[in-house]
Amino acid sequence: MNLPGSIAAAPGLRVSEAGEHALIERIRQRIPASPPDLVIGIGDDAAVATPERGALQVLTTDALVEGVHFDRRWSPPADIGAKALAVNISDVASMGGAPRYALLSLMLPADLPVADLDALLDGFLHMAAAHGVALAGGNITRSPGPLIVDVTVVGSVRPRKLLTRAGGRPGDAVYVTGAIGAGAAGLEWLRAHGHDAAVPGGALADCVARYRRPQPRARIGALLGRTRAASSCMDTSDGLADAIAQICKASGTGATIDAANLPIHPGAAACFADRDPVLAALAGGDDYELLFTTSRRHRGRLRHVTSEARGVALTRIGELTGDASITLSRDGHTEPLPAGFVHF
Repeated sequence: MNLPGSIAAAPGLRVSEAGEHALIERIRQRIPASPPDLVIGIGDDAAVATPERGALQVLTTDALVEGVHFDRRWSPPADIGAKALAVNISDVASMGGAPRYALLSLMLPADLPVADLDALLDGFLHMAAAHGVALAGGNITRSPGPLIVDVTVVGSVRPRKLLTRAGGRPGDAVYVTGAIGAGAAGLEWLRAHGHDAAVPGGALADCVARYRRPQPRARIGALLGRTRAASSCMDTSDGLADAIAQICKASGTGATIDAANLPIHPGAAACFADRDPVLAALAGGDDYELLFTTSRRHRGRLRHVTSEARGVALTRIGELTGDASITLSRDGHTEPLPAGFVHF
């Protein structure tokens, strides 16, 4: 995919042959006109933006490292670029905010084809356009090893609309958006079958697509903040089980999760059929859904969010409790939740 304004690269041209300044200019020529509140964009030592009046700034950063977060054998460059921005938009959404600007830092192996850099930028700019994000600047440097895509996003949120992990209280209902397990199932299928295998149709194909190019729940996060329907919120990038544990820790609560209510993606259920699909879906990352809690008195506000969710399911999966235990209720028995993804 090439967006309008892209420049065709000479066949086989590598980034080391193009040179740093030419690559920066190549990117600069691809950027749409800056919004009025971005006073200075690409071209100076730093970007300058006008803060939104009466709003707090939301700042987040994430780096995608080849061999840790993606594998170029089965993640096309456009998907890598889109995902690098999507994971940051998801973090802003979990705070109830709206993303505004992004900084893109690229650590490039010398032999990376310029055509791959173009495709990566295609995916990044496509995701940016879909969520109203302006690319304000960044950096390019040489990597002696893996490709690394580091993104910082700046968003905004009104002070009384801010969501955190720490607002949950005993008795609050626990909800999750969309379906869980899809990202982990998509990655598992790609690892098992390789990049040359034809992706099957149906639910498994959707899992692969969700892993390669997640769609952050930016609209729902903003709605949860704007309506003040949620008492706490977090994204599920490291797994639903991890998000539940993090909200409980920050809020000083426990939780009981009902296994029968978990919205496990049908493709994930099929992929994990040879083990316990509930535990696999709970532990798997790369879903980028939102986990949130809501109090009884705000259930009416949540109904408004549901009506504006454009078909994305909001599923009640449990309740926060007054003790410190976090349990999974299944078939009349309780068991501990599995751990989510951790780097170390």
